[in-house]
Amino acid sequence: MPSSMISLADGTVSFLPHRLNRQPVVVRGLTADELWICAGLSGSTGFLLGLALAWIGSSIALLPTCIVAAIAVGVFAGGGLLRRLKRGRPDTWLHRRLHSWGAKRYPALAQRLGFPGLIQRSGFWTTRRGA
Repeated sequence: MPSSMISLADGTVSFLPHRLNRQPVVVRGLTADELWICAGLSGSTGFLLGLALAWIGSSIALLPTCIVAAIAVGVFAGGGLLRRLKRGRPDTWLHRRLHSWGAKRYPALAQRLGFPGLIQRSGFWTTRRGA
């Protein structure tokens, strides 16, 4: 038996699996939540671009085409970018980063969405020990 799986006398395992409650990676290093964020942002960008192109080109078929193309580009380009940004950070980094950004930029909206108690502090932490 490996040393990391030592059983106690009552038959229980004495370790807690590290990746038990993590979300699985779905596409290009993104979890399901991150994939929805990336696809939603790129899809809305494609909708706005497709709306403008459909109006200019007088063809409604450009709208869904631009949405699908923007989602494809957004997931693959955004997935690579988010994978590089997430490297070495905790699993909840993206969600906390978005909450922090929202609380700084739109504090009234952040309070209505339910995260008013976000503590934000910038500066150096000290242990208050003498030299």
